[in-house]
Amino acid sequence: MTTTSGSRTRILVIDDEVEIRESLELLLEMEGYEVGLAHNGTEGERKFEQRVWDLILLDLMMPDKSGMEVLHYIRERDRHTPVFMITAFGTVEAAVKAVKLGANDYLSKPWDNDKLLIEIGRAISGQRLVDENTQLKRALKERYSFPNIVGKSDRMLRVLDLVSQVAASRSTILVTGETGTGKELIAKAIHANSPRVDHAFVPVNSGSLPSDLLESTLFGHVRGAFTSAIHNKKGAFEVANKGTIFFDEVGTIGAETQAKLLRVIQEKEFTPLGSNEVVKVDVRILAATNADLRKMVDERKFREDLYYRLNVININLPPLRDRREDVPLLVQHFLDKFSRENEKFLEPGGHSTLHFEPDAMQLMLDHSWPGNVRELENVVERAVVLASTQIIPVDVLPDYLLHAGGIRLRRAENGALPTDASLFEIVADFERRTILDQLERFNYSQTETAEALRVPLSTLNQKIKRLNIDVKRKSDKG
Repeated sequence: MTTTSGSRTRILVIDDEVEIRESLELLLEMEGYEVGLAHNGTEGERKFEQRVWDLILLDLMMPDKSGMEVLHYIRERDRHTPVFMITAFGTVEAAVKAVKLGANDYLSKPWDNDKLLIEIGRAISGQRLVDENTQLKRALKERYSFPNIVGKSDRMLRVLDLVSQVAASRSTILVTGETGTGKELIAKAIHANSPRVDHAFVPVNSGSLPSDLLESTLFGHVRGAFTSAIHNKKGAFEVANKGTIFFDEVGTIGAETQAKLLRVIQEKEFTPLGSNEVVKVDVRILAATNADLRKMVDERKFREDLYYRLNVININLPPLRDRREDVPLLVQHFLDKFSRENEKFLEPGGHSTLHFEPDAMQLMLDHSWPGNVRELENVVERAVVLASTQIIPVDVLPDYLLHAGGIRLRRAENGALPTDASLFEIVADFERRTILDQLERFNYSQTETAEALRVPLSTLNQKIKRLNIDVKRKSDKG
């Protein structure tokens, strides 16, 4: 079965019984579904995070964590994907409770395959209709597209909703957020979806220009205005007439230039350096800053009247660490981008065939990304350039990220993980114990341990490093 976009419909089966997993895999694949399998709740949560699924079949009773816990985990992150609970005889009451907590339906063992396929098809079709209606409503409401802005998190969708509402207006907009969050990209999207799109978008990096040069850049000058002014030059405001001017890092503008900028905003006119002629312009002003302008006003470092003129509408961009669900989408976006630029690992349609191995993706999901989207973009570009196979291994990631990913597991007094342990810590703890058990079994021979675990030796060594496992033999084992 395929979606309207042509890709196969994906179903994730989370069940600890081998027979159940195998029978469902066979049944569903015969119907044309793409099937993912997880042998317990922990693996199910990990696989849920790795890609988008159209439906999830979830066992209620599993040894490591219950289906209820996994359901809660899924619903905290995804309120829409259909989830069917798989129950054994005598647990129907619990299944009904699961439906109240967010499951869409339940099936009892043994089930009727024909009825199951009908219910699965109905649930997927119903959700697809809801998705299509939501997308249609959004398209009708916004009438805008943002092809270079990637994100499905609630916070980014709210940002895009706001951009769509303000793009057509004449209002001055202040875009705030940390360095690397994409403030200029948002400004370009506002311009591109405004009535001014056929006129110039002129960016001005306020922080990179000294005060005297900034004034010349903004307002232009006439010949002889200063020593090096050998001819007349239009400023950014005049170039941007009928269009948009974008001030990046507006908080770095000096006091004298702030006063002149305020006058342009209020009067819609300015005087080039060395000239007595007033130039009138129709320019929309967008500004961005990673500084706290309100605090700068309080400290008398930024004009209060200019602050209020710029901050008519504020769009605040969240840091990447607060929208981690967007990391896989951004990674794929940058894989496609840099695969095209480097003309390697490309499908006929222009999409990249590259993908990161699970451990590498987990490191990127767990990283705090202080440099935000720009930092992630640089990491993916490096990976594409260095990639020699379609699967990008962990060791292609930069050293600082690998070092930052070294896992120091927290422990409670009894030596177990604390009750607030994250999924990443739980998986890492399980992995660490499994590797240690196998190392001891083979007298700390990494080669034999890698063979037993059926992983490349290089992968095992990387995991040993990340999990802080001491592989030196003790003297009594020597």
